[in-house]
Amino acid sequence: MKNKILRLLTWLFLLIPVILTAQNTQFSRETQKYILYDAPVLALTGVRVIVGDGRTIRPNQAVIIKEGRILDMGDSDKVRIPEGAEHIDLPGKTVLPGFIMFHEHLFYPAGGGQYNQQLTSFPKLYLAGGVTTIRTTGSIEPYADLNVKRAIIAGRIPGPKMDVTGPFLNGPGLSLLQVKSLKGPEDARAMVDYWAGEGIDSFKVYAQISAEELRAVAEEAHKRGKKVTGHLGSLSYREAADLDIDNIEHGFFQSTDFIPDPNDNPSGLTQRQSLLALDPEGPEVESLIEHLVRKGVAITSTLPVFEAMVPGRPPLPDEVLDAMLPESRDQYLLTWQRIAKNPESDWQILFKIGMDLEKKFFEAGGLLLVGTDPTGYGGVVAGYSNLRAIELLVEAGLSPLDALRVATFNGARYLEREGDLGTVEIGKIADLVIVDGDPSSQIQDIRNITIVFKDGIGYDSQQLFASVKGTIGLR
Repeated sequence: MKNKILRLLTWLFLLIPVILTAQNTQFSRETQKYILYDAPVLALTGVRVIVGDGRTIRPNQAVIIKEGRILDMGDSDKVRIPEGAEHIDLPGKTVLPGFIMFHEHLFYPAGGGQYNQQLTSFPKLYLAGGVTTIRTTGSIEPYADLNVKRAIIAGRIPGPKMDVTGPFLNGPGLSLLQVKSLKGPEDARAMVDYWAGEGIDSFKVYAQISAEELRAVAEEAHKRGKKVTGHLGSLSYREAADLDIDNIEHGFFQSTDFIPDPNDNPSGLTQRQSLLALDPEGPEVESLIEHLVRKGVAITSTLPVFEAMVPGRPPLPDEVLDAMLPESRDQYLLTWQRIAKNPESDWQILFKIGMDLEKKFFEAGGLLLVGTDPTGYGGVVAGYSNLRAIELLVEAGLSPLDALRVATFNGARYLEREGDLGTVEIGKIADLVIVDGDPSSQIQDIRNITIVFKDGIGYDSQQLFASVKGTIGLR
């Protein structure tokens, strides 16, 4: 009997490595529910590759992934598939780089100027929408964002890579109860110092920031190798560029540079009036764009949050409405219907001007980034709206390949991670999106996502989308 027990224990001991190999213990059970492919070596064959550089499309490719990186790539009939590789044949499908999106949040409007954290739904939705890297661009609860980032890295929950931006840095005047008002430049320096120590990756200034406070934020952040972006208002884009800001949010929709009298109070009304009177082909536009490009200031396009203000634009698709908490859906639809009843709204014109200016900035050689900003009145939802943001760049006049470059390589370049991310190339991290169709000829095909690879792990996009049904606005 003793010998039998000994033999059984020996057999179980020998079996343990097999069990551990069969199930990757790096991921929690929750994360494993969404994983389709997790093999040491994968071979994707018969697939079209959009490299992400704005130029290159390669038909009938084989992409070999090993230990999270692209080991080899080339014509399917020429690339040797390693022995033991898991083989996935993908005829009619396209491989894109994982999307790198800016001005994202892990919160969503709850009404009354308050925001609820979406720590369960939004990480899943970003990944489902092909977004493998986000920058949060302002945190209501920075510790929550940092902890979500760490949980994703540990494999406890599915989600994208995260560049976490600290709390909004703003002067007095904002009515949001969840945002602190700075007391001056020294307070701004202290905030940067504290949150950098807590692990924050970047910083965001807001509409009531003073010049002295922005200068302090930029100096302290740059000492630590961290970048600063801003939703401006009190400062013009030119002023912010001269104060060494790295990035400006919302395209040119927040620019006060074109207000005729600099002594005017740059309220939302006077700012919008200045844009409505603007000639997008005029010399003042050319001068500002040239200045921003020369200073190396990136611009983030967030067209989805402004599209929601334009009468005549379609409501959110049914699958997005079904994903919402009923109260959030009702709140959104009531506001959308009110906007739809005002066809004479200035937003028809403003939206077109904003698109034109973003296109001009891109064509002038500016570093255009893209994101969504899931705020407003609830018309922007993580994942779904990221795909819409790319479509709107094409509507603004960019080619599909250029729009995809903005959503991939440009983001990697801004984050200084172009050596690892942003294009489908040998040696880079296997952050990839698989779609049915060809987005280079029909950009709407980006909606047909089947698999999202992050670090070489293949996730089921549709299962991730389905998992949050009825929860957006709640958690």
